[in-house]
Amino acid sequence: MSGAAGARRSPRTKLPTGDKIQKGQPPVWRAALFGLCPECGARTLFDGPVKFRPKCESCGLDYSRYNVGDGPAAFLTLIIGALLIAIALTLDAVVRPPLWVHVILWIPLTAAAVVYGLRVGKGALLASEHQRQAAEGRKVDKHD
Repeated sequence: MSGAAGARRSPRTKLPTGDKIQKGQPPVWRAALFGLCPECGARTLFDGPVKFRPKCESCGLDYSRYNVGDGPAAFLTLIIGALLIAIALTLDAVVRPPLWVHVILWIPLTAAAVVYGLRVGKGALLASEHQRQAAEGRKVDKHD
């Protein structure tokens, strides 16, 4: 059973029941962690550190149709920043290293954590949209 314990699927979702995923499709967590195409599982999701490729080079899936944007950027930056500040303050209280140690340690670690966090967050959103077949809302005309 995926999701929260005891959670029920909405009758409108087109997700397969249970944990069945079509052959070749990685689960959302694996696609997010390793930058895999959500359709075929090839490592073709990213073109740069956090930039998506236009399409998958293996199966041709068009990544530009998904609206991921930079939604996770502020949220992840705040969480990662709070965690690293807590760790830095703890280290400073216990060991009392000189200021240059903090500069050399925390600046690159913060940058790397934010970039990798964005890769994982954006990859998870794209893979989730693909798996759930998310699309823009459409207006339906009702004829009375």
